[in-house]
Amino acid sequence: MAGPAAVELVTGETALTSLLLGLSPALAVPLAVALHARQTAAVGGFGTAAHVVNLLGLGLFGGAAFSLNIALFHLDDAVLGELMGGPTGLVVLASALVFALGSVLFGASMVRARVHPRVPAWGYTVALPALAVVAPLPDSPLSIAVHVLAGASVVWLAAVLWARAGEPEPVAVAVA
Repeated sequence: MAGPAAVELVTGETALTSLLLGLSPALAVPLAVALHARQTAAVGGFGTAAHVVNLLGLGLFGGAAFSLNIALFHLDDAVLGELMGGPTGLVVLASALVFALGSVLFGASMVRARVHPRVPAWGYTVALPALAVVAPLPDSPLSIAVHVLAGASVVWLAAVLWARAGEPEPVAVAVA
């Protein structure tokens, strides 16, 4: 997500960058499962509920992002405006709200558990919900920056998980 967004800063939105951005949510679901598995002992009921809402939001908004970036990208602005002005727009909005809520809750569970690095955990908590806010807006330096920050947070978390793959799961106490 960070790479295509950074390219769009220079080139503007292209079919290739839209394709890559549309496919990136598919990688988020297994990452979220792995992040939760790594911190399960430290999160309790709140963390488990946050994980479930996060997965639902990733699925819903991931589908919306796929549609917006791959299928709807090629529509004329007038047709897209008419489509998004009806029930489709409401469904996309609802998926964005569930995604934002799930991202905030799951990010908060990562911050509280103190199992994952704090900077990317906070990035997940703030930048991912911001994606839902900038998604319906025209591409701009702000929307691209949000994509880059969200992507950097996710890549950082994934890299740490990969590096710690052989280590035993930590036993941490969540801060109330």
